[in-house]
Amino acid sequence: MLEISAVTKQYPAPGGSLTVLSGVSLSLKRGDAAAIMGPSGAGKSTLLYIAGGLEPPTTGRVTLDGSDPYQIGEKELAAFRNQKIGFLFQDHCLLPQCSVLENVLIPTLVAKDRAAYPQRARELLTQVGLGERLDHRPSELSGGEKQRVALARALIRQPLLLLCDEPTGNLDEASAGVVADLLLELHKRQEAILIVVTHSGDLAARFPLRYELRHANLHLAGA
Repeated sequence: MLEISAVTKQYPAPGGSLTVLSGVSLSLKRGDAAAIMGPSGAGKSTLLYIAGGLEPPTTGRVTLDGSDPYQIGEKELAAFRNQKIGFLFQDHCLLPQCSVLENVLIPTLVAKDRAAYPQRARELLTQVGLGERLDHRPSELSGGEKQRVALARALIRQPLLLLCDEPTGNLDEASAGVVADLLLELHKRQEAILIVVTHSGDLAARFPLRYELRHANLHLAGA
């Protein structure tokens, strides 16, 4: 269960504070898939980073699986994110010197049972259609293929929460459709909590839960 309760986020600005989020609340359970839309600067990515333990709220509370990531130490928080949360960004963020397989395995390097992950990585890469590209470098892949590698990497530790920031934003229409299909299919298999922030109405329309961020508040789409 993810609980975001009355979260506010403010940043210092000339003449006072800039309020990006104001009293935002959201509750999602395992298996839920939600899309969040809104204009640029509305606070979508900020909300995603707060949910993922990357940026603390000014006020309010976040809990994932009963734990508040902002009430633990930095070392414990890093381990919490590694074990519980997967991230997929607009830019795939792959290491150019590493192979496809090595990139997917990066989150497992600190795992005590890391010997179990190479086989899972191969299985995930096969599921995203890259089972024959394990030894290739990112420079040998298309944009859509790179994002599929990044998706496999986000899922390698079977996270409870999968957070995606404009995952199809840099892709052409065909590649965006493939990545969206895989994202939703693999989410169902893992029964994670999935949140995607996007400008794409086509992508958002595929989600059973749709929200809009406007005027620093979160609303059900159409409400």
